[in-house]
Amino acid sequence: MTKGMDSEETLVRLFGSVSRARILNFLYAFEGQSFYQRQIMYETGLALRAVQRELENLASLSLVRVQKTHDKVFYAINRDSPFFKPFKEICGLTSKGENNQ
Repeated sequence: MTKGMDSEETLVRLFGSVSRARILNFLYAFEGQSFYQRQIMYETGLALRAVQRELENLASLSLVRVQKTHDKVFYAINRDSPFFKPFKEICGLTSKGENNQ
């Protein structure tokens, strides 16, 4: 990662979308947890429609896992995606111990 650039800025440069970068950064930071759309909206400061659009895009790429319950739809980072580890490294969220695996 370029010195002085945070993970969100790196993702914005990579994807060209602030919304997508914020959502990915948020979901990677809370890896293993699921959130519904409004939680993601509040935590990222994005408009609901932007969150809906980007979650749909990320789910279609299998970067985000969708889990539907009877009254809510939850989203989480998809650890089984072939992109999981590369994006985690891009976000700078890989600890030194994980790099050796």
